[in-house]
Amino acid sequence: MNEIIKNLFIQAGGSVEEENGNLWTYSDDLDLELFAQLVVRECAKLNKHQSYELMGVITDVEEGDGFDDVCLNTVKRVANHLAKDLKEHFGVQE
Repeated sequence: MNEIIKNLFIQAGGSVEEENGNLWTYSDDLDLELFAQLVVRECAKLNKHQSYELMGVITDVEEGDGFDDVCLNTVKRVANHLAKDLKEHFGVQE
């Protein structure tokens, strides 16, 4: 089990036993809505970094520097990494 998911699950009131592989033990205290909110917050943190790169592109264009090859490469890199980074962060296989 991915450590990030495990920690978010525990923060939401779940309990995790790890014997003979991965076993998730749900408790009466588990708040599924909170767990979902924690996952979304974690995703938002990851996307924030990517948005800073895009802000650089916007700044260049707004300051009259135009949309050059550097801007285009930045946009392409961000587009290619958004889903990939999220999957890697949570340990999701293709």
